Amino acid sequence: MPLNVVQMSPGIVKDITEYSAGKNGPFWVDGNNVRFKNGYATKIGGWKNEAIFALDASGNIDTGTATALTGAPRKILFWRGITSGEDFLSVGTHNHLYIINNNGLYDITPTITTASLTNPFTTASGSAVVTVADTSHGQQDGDFVAFTGASAVNNVAANTLNRKAGYQITFVNANSYKITTPDTANGSGAGGGSVTALYLVGVDEELGTQTAAPALGWGSGGWGESTWGTPRTSGTTGVVIEQTNWALSLWGEDLVASVRNGQIYYWDASEGYDRAVLASSLTGASDVPTVNRVTIVSFPDRHLVSGGCNLLGTTTIDPMLVRWSDQENPVDWTPRVTNTAGDQRLELGTKIVAMIPTREEIFISTDEAVYGMAFVGPPFVFSFRLVGANCGTIGINTMMNVDGDVYWMGKSDFFLYNGSVQEIPCPVQFFVFGRMNKDQFDKNFAAHNKEFNEVSWFYVSTDAVGANPEPDSYVTYNYRDKAWSIGTIDRNCWFDSFGFRKVPFAFSANGLLYNHEVGADDDGSALSAFITSSPMEISPTGNDIMLVDKIIPDVEISGSLRCTVFSKKYPNDSTITKGPFTLSQNTAKISMRSRGRQMSLKLESTGTGDAWLLGDFRVNTRQDGMR
Repeated sequence: MPLNVVQMSPGIVKDITEYSAGKNGPFWVDGNNVRFKNGYATKIGGWKNEAIFALDASGNIDTGTATALTGAPRKILFWRGITSGEDFLSVGTHNHLYIINNNGLYDITPTITTASLTNPFTTASGSAVVTVADTSHGQQDGDFVAFTGASAVNNVAANTLNRKAGYQITFVNANSYKITTPDTANGSGAGGGSVTALYLVGVDEELGTQTAAPALGWGSGGWGESTWGTPRTSGTTGVVIEQTNWALSLWGEDLVASVRNGQIYYWDASEGYDRAVLASSLTGASDVPTVNRVTIVSFPDRHLVSGGCNLLGTTTIDPMLVRWSDQENPVDWTPRVTNTAGDQRLELGTKIVAMIPTREEIFISTDEAVYGMAFVGPPFVFSFRLVGANCGTIGINTMMNVDGDVYWMGKSDFFLYNGSVQEIPCPVQFFVFGRMNKDQFDKNFAAHNKEFNEVSWFYVSTDAVGANPEPDSYVTYNYRDKAWSIGTIDRNCWFDSFGFRKVPFAFSANGLLYNHEVGADDDGSALSAFITSSPMEISPTGNDIMLVDKIIPDVEISGSLRCTVFSKKYPNDSTITKGPFTLSQNTAKISMRSRGRQMSLKLESTGTGDAWLLGDFRVNTRQDGMR
């Protein structure tokens, strides 16, 4: 018989039976670390770690000390300074705010208060734990502190105590706490001289919650915590219903950062690497919101916009309220006849979840609906329109603007807005949402890779374990080929190629920076990848038992690729496996003998340097008997 072409339809299909996927495509039915390029399956690009370096006690970059972010990364923003021409990368983690410049890691987490202390450190011989005395310090367990001016104490060096990264606090009581240093004390006693303690914003300011409590009510606290009828004291872990997250925006070359359900902070790029400050502390500040679910800067009119904030002049929080500052003034929020500050309450939903900029308006999602917010000028300043209902996004970072089209993940499906809201047909929808950790929706995030026309959503799966599970899986939509793919990669936030950064980059849960689409490996280790086809009828009708005795591969390979052939007589019959057969760029054909009515293929690579692009395979078949 003549050679038959095996021409697969692009995309992975998981939500119907494999046999149905073969009859309706044929499609691919499983895969990992594979994308679709011009309709054909190919292994994704690799990634490589980019070192970031700590600062010494003098604030200089110590290129001999590679480091990682403290806290689980949640948000990235990258830009080039107007005045200096320097490139800045800001990262918000669940307990810190950073600037990375020239690969140096600068902690710009704002301070909430400072304290002048005298000989506050007490060491114990042979221990790295140092007790710090500060009467009525007001800090909670897990907050952070940095010190300046400290002198060495019993072999704990001054540079150690004064390190820029600071220390996490272990609560002892209202007048003391403990820190753990990298130095071990060689004696016991107090010391340190005249010390300034810089207390960073923490739990009380909504910073420091890596994983929110999944539920409230009776029993939400730890069993046996304190005693019946006794109020909890400072330092006791409370129940938080939303994890810490950041909104990062640019005001010119300066950074505007807000903590969800917390305050707005401002970092001036022209003032070195000082810590960010409260926007409400800046000159001319008036009625700056004290609680904000999310913030954004409108373009081109330049208003700072807050979604889900306190009402003007009160501490009452309205999670559906939108407020905005005066035009060209991010700290004046008092509406006057002489300015453009104002507010508007949205109606459909219980809280504002996310806001992103689009070509002509700000796209706002509540938990139930999406709105458009467009600048129209005085006297109304902004107009608001309901774009769609029953289509709210699932998390603060799960929306992505691609050239004016908005893609987002809903509670159980995916949506696109390109003039109207529409649900994106997704053949892996039930698979993805079925294995998604429902208590960790808010850690999911969207990522764009413009080189390959992809929008991806990274999510926490039920396979992620531990008290603080982080995103470990992804689902990708190729909006050019309209093809879906799935896989497992642990990433917490992502930024597409921009400026001098020619490839996308992302942070992992452990605070390491990776450049993606670099080579074919996982930071020097093998990046395994595979894709499996649906069962395909070997004969035109599917009635006959057929013999496959030759496969002619059409594939571009660097390294090697293994091909395994599966055959069945019936969809629910046992599988006959042939192979795997190793393919290289010079493999002309695979000679084998496999009998059945349906045939499927699995292509897999597991070695370093392996990269491949599949084409249209051909198979040689002939009718065979039942024996």
